[in-house]
Amino acid sequence: MIDLTKNRPMTERQYMLLTVGQGEGDLQGDDDKILQAGADYLHRLGGGTLHVLPGEYTMRNALYVHPSLVVKGSGAKTVLKKIPEFKTKLVRDSDWYEPGVEVEDASGFKPGYGVMLRSFQGGKGRMEVVKDTVTAVEGNLVSLSKRMYKNMWLEEGATIATVFPLITAEEETHDVVIEDIVLDGNREENGEINGNYSGAVFFQHCHRYAFKNVTARNYHGDGYSFQICDDFTFDDCVSENNSNLGFHPGSGSQRPVFRNCRSTGNSQGIFFCWGVSDGLVENCLCNKNVDFGISIGHRDTDNRIVNCRIEGNHKVGVLLREPLAEFRGAHRNVMEDSVIWDNGFAEDGIGVDVRGETNDVVVRNCEIGDSGEGKQKIGIRIQEEAKGTVAEGNTYVGLEEDVKEEGVVPVAAD
Repeated sequence: MIDLTKNRPMTERQYMLLTVGQGEGDLQGDDDKILQAGADYLHRLGGGTLHVLPGEYTMRNALYVHPSLVVKGSGAKTVLKKIPEFKTKLVRDSDWYEPGVEVEDASGFKPGYGVMLRSFQGGKGRMEVVKDTVTAVEGNLVSLSKRMYKNMWLEEGATIATVFPLITAEEETHDVVIEDIVLDGNREENGEINGNYSGAVFFQHCHRYAFKNVTARNYHGDGYSFQICDDFTFDDCVSENNSNLGFHPGSGSQRPVFRNCRSTGNSQGIFFCWGVSDGLVENCLCNKNVDFGISIGHRDTDNRIVNCRIEGNHKVGVLLREPLAEFRGAHRNVMEDSVIWDNGFAEDGIGVDVRGETNDVVVRNCEIGDSGEGKQKIGIRIQEEAKGTVAEGNTYVGLEEDVKEEGVVPVAAD
């Protein structure tokens, strides 16, 4: 007898789980090529889960993820580690339509290596950047996978180096999950790169990414950088000892969420770039960063910092940056139920600094103080151009001045 209760169409597909390991797994190897092979295989099938088994994987190029892909490591036992940087000068001008360069020394390049070409307009001006992959090396000629799309000229100091993110994607790659993995940038053996171009994690024009239990450490640049990317979420992630920004929600990125994350020992813990709105930082720790714990600025509006601990950051705990004009201010940002402690000892000892025409900032129900060593001297500083700042329900401990309103003349008592 036919069971008529089971006649519904089967339309939900099951995605493939593919394992990559060192000595075990569906694919076996110990570098970026085997990881990329797994990601590309799953992409042909419309997505799936790439489970990276324990081991240290040598990264000679970035892992490029694809849509509907889950990259799942084995926690602290799965480490992707960048190779030392090799850098050399170009010895011949290369124009934007050429897919290769002639270099002073090609000994540090092999097919498959990730590279970054850089030059500076006028020799000292704006940096021009091209990111690509080496496809062949013949003598001192290095071939690339694409035409360069920018000029690399000798008078502008053109160089090529093995600089790349550890995980990235082509633009317009959406709906990705990355979890349970460690990314090690090998900072001691690599040169610094600006986070607008690279980071241990770097994405641009990509949306709907979820990071869970990911550690980005020791990258000579940003830990996590995502530019013009909406709906990125970070849960239980760590950014540690990166030379620049810990978490860098880049220009125009909407609704970033950070929950139970830690950013420590970077230049800045969390840096909101330009036009980052409706973000949430919740139950996070930003500590021991050499500049700022959290920095919010140009048109970064309507963000919330809730139940966080911001402590021991060298210059300022939370900085609301001074805008170039009132329209460009970081308006309507809220900090509440947080601990802001022992910050600012390298400068003016300020916990929260509201600068310039930055309006309608709220600091509510926070514990703001100093542990007794005289590190944090001022709880909240509000410059006179700021309008509508609300500081209510806060507890101040051991400070020289709880709230300093610059330019405001106190009214004498009758």
